Amino acid sequence: MSRPGRDDSPDRLYTLTGGRTRSAPDSPFDLVTLVVAESDPRPGMQSEHATILRIAQLPVAVVELAAELRLPVSITKVLLSDLLAAGRVSARHPKKAAVIDPDVLEQVLVGLRNL
Repeated sequence: MSRPGRDDSPDRLYTLTGGRTRSAPDSPFDLVTLVVAESDPRPGMQSEHATILRIAQLPVAVVELAAELRLPVSITKVLLSDLLAAGRVSARHPKKAAVIDPDVLEQVLVGLRNL
């Protein structure tokens, strides 16, 4: 069984990213970063860039984009960096969960044990 992105020719991946193997050090992208398209695909765009813009009409995580594109996450991050630099996508991290009071958790645990 083949894994997505693993059987791709290294030449193809090299061509997709213009030889880059990593996104910029200040890249905001990690696996759970949410990406949203800020424009529609345009004629003449690289097909992977156009696909990202179509998929990201609603917020989507980087890891989901990589799976849809069947590309390694590292390559997907490079493509996303290109789109971010061009202003075609925006990126944000999901909201962090509120910190819950440990006393509340203790009360919930006691309540569950009493069931």
